[in-house]
Amino acid sequence: MSKPDNNARRPASGKRDFRSRSRHGTNERRPAQNPHPAFRPPSPSSGITSDLAALPPSRMASSSIRGAGGEGAPAVLLKEGREKSLLRRHPWVFSGAVEFVAGSPQKGDTLPVRDASGNFLAWAAYNPDSQITARVWSWREREAIDAAFFRRKIAAALAARDALGLRRDSNGLRLIHAESDGLPGLVVDRYGDVLVMQIGSAGAERWRDAIADILQELCNPLCIYERSDSDSRRLEGLEQRNGVLRGALPESVEVVEHGLRFKVDVAAGQKTGFFLDQRDNRALTETLARDRDVLNCFCYTGGFSLYALRGGAKSMLSIDASGDALRIAAENLAANNLDASRAEWSEADVFQALRKLRDQGRSFDFIILDPPKFAPTAAFAEKAARGYKDINLKIIAGAALDAGVDAQIVHRLHASADHPVLLSFPEGAYLKGLVLRVAG
Repeated sequence: MSKPDNNARRPASGKRDFRSRSRHGTNERRPAQNPHPAFRPPSPSSGITSDLAALPPSRMASSSIRGAGGEGAPAVLLKEGREKSLLRRHPWVFSGAVEFVAGSPQKGDTLPVRDASGNFLAWAAYNPDSQITARVWSWREREAIDAAFFRRKIAAALAARDALGLRRDSNGLRLIHAESDGLPGLVVDRYGDVLVMQIGSAGAERWRDAIADILQELCNPLCIYERSDSDSRRLEGLEQRNGVLRGALPESVEVVEHGLRFKVDVAAGQKTGFFLDQRDNRALTETLARDRDVLNCFCYTGGFSLYALRGGAKSMLSIDASGDALRIAAENLAANNLDASRAEWSEADVFQALRKLRDQGRSFDFIILDPPKFAPTAAFAEKAARGYKDINLKIIAGAALDAGVDAQIVHRLHASADHPVLLSFPEGAYLKGLVLRVAG
């Protein structure tokens, strides 16, 4: 189950609006004050008019820099005490932590982030249109953020995947996992000879072409396809994009995983075309399915279903709302020479289908639930919670209570090893799941 995306849109000006304090229960303007010891308000002789006194602190700071002769060095200056998360190496700077932005930087620019005393904290990509004002590229003040930087980072991510030895089991891998690989907003998945790149931040957008060139050089794919079409790009103030970046897209793209073949729709499928993060969980499913009647909800292109069938499932009912996904699932079943007589595919709303199965008195030995992300932003979190609760009540809590049984946790699920989690970035642990068993 993925976590809701807490990204939300900020005012387009890019400057912190100190006049609005509704979050703290007041709408009064803060008194004008010196926002940062390194940028003192100018004296009357500087040529700045007396109207400056009426400006909010963020505008006072910017005006004082200009009055001193020029735009000044662009930088993100934090409020007093708001540097703690950066000192713990969390790579995000939220808008609420920003005192002001010096100079006139553009979206995607790399800026130094400084504490309230002017001390350097990190180099970060700036985005005035996002609740996450800055995403950290580097903690080293002397490190240049240039093409060579990205080449080093990408090469390190590729080497880390090679060290895991995952290519023995699959030709589908997550090559770059955004913040966890030190490249915020950049995801790259490999499906055989095709790379799919997804950009979700203004900083990665700025380096898009350079990144594609580096990937072409280091990976030598037939095609680099861009799937920068997620809803989160709108929240970042970025236009959606979907198309070939380098090379030509083959007529058919396939991933082979633990000996099973899966067709991948990189142009229109969910995420980048396939759920690579569930690789280990699908393999676990194969070991649990023998001689069981299995129900797979939100089955997409049949990943869990095929593993269960190969594992000896007695029957397999797979439900999804997408007819296109189910057609690919049927093709995957045929491509793997599995017994089609044990498989049933149903195009339906999962929630309605579950209620219908309940009313029909149908039961299953093994139920798989891999729901989509219900909450693209925090604003949708309440509605999403109702969706997840509905699943839990109907399948887990409701079933246990109605049957008068207890349920045990026997496995805790997470993403595969090519989706590492940075210790300082727990948000990277987005995929969590449980294998439950009826006790007694």
